[in-house]
Amino acid sequence: MTHSKPPTPPRRSDATRRAILDAARERFATDGYDRATIRAIAKDASIDPSMVMRYYGNKEGLFAAAVAIDLRLPDPASLTREDVGRVLVTHFLSMWEKNEVLTALLRVGATNQAGAERMRGIFGDQLLPVARRVCPDPEQAPARAALVSAQLLGLALTRYVLRFPPAVELAPEEVVAWLAPTVQRYLTAPHPA
Repeated sequence: MTHSKPPTPPRRSDATRRAILDAARERFATDGYDRATIRAIAKDASIDPSMVMRYYGNKEGLFAAAVAIDLRLPDPASLTREDVGRVLVTHFLSMWEKNEVLTALLRVGATNQAGAERMRGIFGDQLLPVARRVCPDPEQAPARAALVSAQLLGLALTRYVLRFPPAVELAPEEVVAWLAPTVQRYLTAPHPA
């Protein structure tokens, strides 16, 4: 007879942190970084503002925690040069469809220096290694990753933030069919010069 321990209930502090981060993401997305306040975020989370400060220190710390994003990109070593465009567009589209944090970060990043720096860090740390793995000249990887970012962020801006009807109405398969060849070319084609 085996005795299994009952599941450990979540700690109250975990629920409080989650509530703060959820409220912060929503507030940063709707108000932007500059207009979002600790007081408003605490009110949205139904807690005292001192709790926000206790867990995150200040607005900058809260913002960094709220938009901490792992893009969960495929391992660069697992990608083939021939398929990288399709894999990346499919992956990013799936991420945007499920992750409101990315949309919030895009909104803040377009209007605020801290948000822009966070976006640059995420894409630099996570997308650049993929570009280095598959592009013909690793020295060109930063420029190629920037071009891929322009395509993917442009799609996200028009589809999820500005909500252009034609962009919203495209089926995911259509988005992949249109964008994958462009992303593929950016990453693997010979330099145009």
